[in-house]
Amino acid sequence: MDQRIINLFDEYTHKPLTRKEFIERLVKLTGGMALAMSALSVLDPGYAQAATIEETDKDLITEEVSWPGDEATMKGYLARPKGRKKRGAVVVIHENRGLTPHIKDVTRRVAKAGYLALGVDALSPLGGTPANEDEGRTLIGKLDAEQNLGNYLRALNYLRTRPDSNGKTGGVGFCWGGALANQLAVHDSRLNAAVAYYGMQPKPEDVAMIKAHVLLHYGGLDERVNAGAAAYEAALKAAHVPYEQFIYQGANHAFNNDSSPARYNAEAAKLAWERTLRLFQEQLS
Repeated sequence: MDQRIINLFDEYTHKPLTRKEFIERLVKLTGGMALAMSALSVLDPGYAQAATIEETDKDLITEEVSWPGDEATMKGYLARPKGRKKRGAVVVIHENRGLTPHIKDVTRRVAKAGYLALGVDALSPLGGTPANEDEGRTLIGKLDAEQNLGNYLRALNYLRTRPDSNGKTGGVGFCWGGALANQLAVHDSRLNAAVAYYGMQPKPEDVAMIKAHVLLHYGGLDERVNAGAAAYEAALKAAHVPYEQFIYQGANHAFNNDSSPARYNAEAAKLAWERTLRLFQEQLS
């Protein structure tokens, strides 16, 4: 697909660009409404086709859970392996659409690898994640950043106090969630591992607060997010924070999202996931 189309879609999903404006510009790029709709069909998520771990997987238990948040009851999707073993726990942080079927699938992937996995619904204070993605993106913009961070910090504490937790915690986030994974590393000194997929970076002056092992995944074509990567890496080195950074050449922003065929990069996603699970094995087991 024309990279200009992918860049336009990224602009639409991350900046205040209305659906109408997006479609008008997409039609101009593709040359007609029919071609625009064809392009959109491989840009918009197809959740039903992208599930890799079924809800009914025989090795997993899934349930809806809740915990006290900042002036709200927070809700999430918990997936865990069957059995009584105490396990490391991972907060799964969604993109800027909310707790979508894709992120629930990622939560099950983490659980399938042997961990307690909690997909937090950041939109709980606003009634929860809506089915319409445009509404989800609008609601994300209405969250109070400080309260939202506090709600995720409480999610980590909720996991640590569960009887099936070994007390070790990690976080993995994507896009909006990748930025938040970086913020959890800054603000939670007990966090053991933080994995940020194409997430915006924290302020360089805050990096010295990080105690977790950090793993950073970037798509080589993701100019918007990558603009802050060098400064973040320099700050990590200066603060002697253990980290790994990988740039996947030829991959776009959201390359891990297999529900969006135009941006999904199977090779990069597979390698990044292997590296993610390796870090969890090293730090959470």
